[in-house]
Amino acid sequence: MASRGWRRPLGSLPALALALFLLAVAAAAAGSPDRAAPSRPPLVLPLTLSYPNASRVASSRSRRGLAEGGRPSARMRLHDDLLTNGYYTTRLHIGTPPQEFALIVDSGSTVTYVPCASCEQCGNHQDPRFQPDLSSTYSPVKCNVDCTCDSDKNQCTYERQYAEMSSSSGVLGEDIVSFGTESELKPQRAVFGCENSETGDLFSQHADGIMGLGRGQLSIMDQLVDKGVIGDSFSMCYGGMDIGGGAMVLGAMPAPPGMIYTHSNAVRSPYYNIELKEMHVAGKALRVDPRIFDGKHGTVLDSGTTYAYLPEQAFVAFKDAVSSQVHPLKKIRGPDSNYKDICFAGAGRNVSQLSEVFPKVDMVFGNGQKLSLSPENYLFRHSKVEGAYCLGVFQNGKDPTTLLGGIVVRNTLVTYDRHNEKIGFWKTNCSELWERLQSGGAPSPAPSNDPGPQADLSPAPAPSGLPEFDVGLITVYMSINVTYPNLKPHLHELAELLAKELEIDSSQVRVMNVTGQGNSTLIRWDIFPAGSSDSMSNATAMGIIYRLQHHVQLPEHLGSYQLLEWNVQQPISRRSWLQEHVVSILVGVLLVVFLSLSAFLGLYLWRKKFRGQAAYRPVGSVGPEQELQPL
Repeated sequence: MASRGWRRPLGSLPALALALFLLAVAAAAAGSPDRAAPSRPPLVLPLTLSYPNASRVASSRSRRGLAEGGRPSARMRLHDDLLTNGYYTTRLHIGTPPQEFALIVDSGSTVTYVPCASCEQCGNHQDPRFQPDLSSTYSPVKCNVDCTCDSDKNQCTYERQYAEMSSSSGVLGEDIVSFGTESELKPQRAVFGCENSETGDLFSQHADGIMGLGRGQLSIMDQLVDKGVIGDSFSMCYGGMDIGGGAMVLGAMPAPPGMIYTHSNAVRSPYYNIELKEMHVAGKALRVDPRIFDGKHGTVLDSGTTYAYLPEQAFVAFKDAVSSQVHPLKKIRGPDSNYKDICFAGAGRNVSQLSEVFPKVDMVFGNGQKLSLSPENYLFRHSKVEGAYCLGVFQNGKDPTTLLGGIVVRNTLVTYDRHNEKIGFWKTNCSELWERLQSGGAPSPAPSNDPGPQADLSPAPAPSGLPEFDVGLITVYMSINVTYPNLKPHLHELAELLAKELEIDSSQVRVMNVTGQGNSTLIRWDIFPAGSSDSMSNATAMGIIYRLQHHVQLPEHLGSYQLLEWNVQQPISRRSWLQEHVVSILVGVLLVVFLSLSAFLGLYLWRKKFRGQAAYRPVGSVGPEQELQPL
């Protein structure tokens, strides 16, 4: 079935050898515990949206997770928006000197490729084709037992076929790949595809090619992770309706407070799947068998797909549930007569007010956590009728796979934690994330409970790879294996030591509660912003928490500690003196006005009365006769 919008590679048909390699890699990764890997600083890349018609063998996967601390990151900007272009792109530079390309960021593809100068069947794209002869660092990947070779048995080849019946094929080369001047990751050698043929949407699209972020030896993620230059994780954040833009982070980054996770089974398929158990519309679960979201590949999260596609039973239930909640709206035809879109008119142009008209949709994961979707996560704007919107959720033909494209995660930071086999979601303003990342400096490694014997435990820079928010208070619960009577005389010393280890002023650390628990002592610490400030940045807060987890060392007489729990609170707004006394001031002003008016009124009446009386005349003076009135 030809897909609607831009749909990525669930129909991919790689070469047999590569498929066997992927299965071997997946088997090696099976059964690994959900352990926190010592992290590397992330690589952040900007994303760009585009039009909807739109090797060397890696080292063993078991090496990942060792020595993951202290690595640089790649930050890349995202551009465009889903409705106008159908996908997001970022800028990648290949060769020496660098040749720039706009590539679709695709978590469902396992190879990165660009059009080759020698391509005879490639479309006209955004940038000039890659010219190997102009790069002094280019080298072809020579034919070997781990790849499919060309007809002359000289060079490795690749081939990809996609669900929307488009395809790409060419040869494999190796060159210097750089991620732009805004990324702190240095250029790296990487294997990529040099296209000799394109068909379908790949031929007609505006973007130059694909940046493959899936699981596989040719994936740019796998290559960077196997080199040990970034952590085994990446994050993407797509901008909202009518805005677009966003950012991409290659490498581990600290999880923001409130991020929810779901398990991702790397053994089941090479795609990034999630454990979707239920969908709710307006608080009511769809009346479908929960196993419907577990067919074939399960529920797949694919950044290269524009819309969402559900199995038939789930789609019908979802369509009916949404339609039943929008009675005041008029049902109209879609903008394209070739598709039977479900559209509604009369909702208004203001996207921020769509939640007043359309219902909230919740996705419930296997662990019970819930991701709430706003209307912009399942609607797209009607291109011909103002104030009308259409469902961006479609039936996936007869395919039992649930496919969630970029529309579902607009204004959502999505972290693909490949090392721990989970995917996290956090709602935020993705269109502003790039500027926040740039102003905050380099993100720090993600917190880890078990850094491992080879982990880098050097102090990490303050994390800043998150959307900006203010923290008013950090509360920490710590258990120390010393009895309360023995620890009590040393509490002040412990507070001073903790402040020193956390690289903050001692006045910021306060003991709020101490409780003896047998041979140990439970302490609640509150960590306040510095000086007279009522808040600290999220980067400062996460830096403190990271050092608390990894770098605090107590002297022998204070024993060892265990961090039980920590949480952050938003600052309590402090009102100015004027704000606090505004009522009293208003009452005083009104009282003064009232008294003033009363005084003026009294004076006026008194003067009027005085003027109305006869003037004073001396005794004996002649005056007019007055008739005496009868008693």
